[in-house]
Amino acid sequence: MTRVRRLRQCGQSSVEYGVVCAALAFALGVGMVDDGSVLHELLQALRSAYQKFSFAISLPL
Repeated sequence: MTRVRRLRQCGQSSVEYGVVCAALAFALGVGMVDDGSVLHELLQALRSAYQKFSFAISLPL
């Protein structure tokens, strides 16, 4: 395999990863009309987990 061909293939997986992530975000975000959507629930869970984490970190030793 030539060097030029190998260099051209280096970015292929990142493009595929980006397409899959965009499709997943679109699929989760389509139903984000109300508070019961999957994406809204996921964001609420992440927000709650981060608040609990930051509270635990801020406690004195």
